[in-house]
Amino acid sequence: MTTEVSSGIGGGPGEGIEPDTLAIDLRIAVMRTSRRLRIEATGDVITPGQYTVLAHVRGGALTLRELAEREHVQAPSMTRIVNALTEQGLVSRTAHPKDGRQIHVEITPAGEAVLNEARSQRTAWLARRVAGLSEEDRLTLSRAAHIMQELSAR
Repeated sequence: MTTEVSSGIGGGPGEGIEPDTLAIDLRIAVMRTSRRLRIEATGDVITPGQYTVLAHVRGGALTLRELAEREHVQAPSMTRIVNALTEQGLVSRTAHPKDGRQIHVEITPAGEAVLNEARSQRTAWLARRVAGLSEEDRLTLSRAAHIMQELSAR
């Protein structure tokens, strides 16, 4: 496994931060944090991939094809994930209203509960980490979170 390290995002006042360098630092930080959050709360109940599918169908029923496209996986892989979630009672399958060859995947109340618990665990993990930071660092992270949300909304 290789570790990518940028040249840093600048030091003292008056030093410029190169957009390419900052982009590397942000990408690495987001990827590592995202990977850690995916692992933190899935545990024995559901896998990270199953968690993501539950999050997608929480917004409404989707077909297997739509889920596969959103997750950038092949249809057989998505079928396996949905089968496992169905066996656990976390999603249900219903006939597509316009195309009988397709099915809709919908989250069940049990799936909602598992998803809510996983989200709570992830939030709690991150809150514990943030609690160990100084007030100044928490304010910096708060501002960064808002900026990143704006960046991703564009």
